[in-house]
Amino acid sequence: MPDDYLYGVVDALDEIAKQTGKSVPQIALNWLLQRPTVATLIVGARNEEQLRENLGATGWTLTKEQIALLDKASTTSLAYPYWHQRGLRAQSAAV
Repeated sequence: MPDDYLYGVVDALDEIAKQTGKSVPQIALNWLLQRPTVATLIVGARNEEQLRENLGATGWTLTKEQIALLDKASTTSLAYPYWHQRGLRAQSAAV
């Protein structure tokens, strides 16, 4: 994974953390909880403080704009065969 991709995601997380007053881990966990394809989220904690930090990711939601920023920053190219299948679906929908 290229460093630019990683830094782009971290920059987006950091920007939203500043907007919300939440920590970067709380932003990341909250974002994952709002993903339609995520059914459950398992977190680990080394101590009570980290557990409380992780639990702070619940009880609030990111705005649509914040989710869009994170989605854009984390988008990657699809691997084969998925990019090919998506192209075929688009062609068949256009017919």
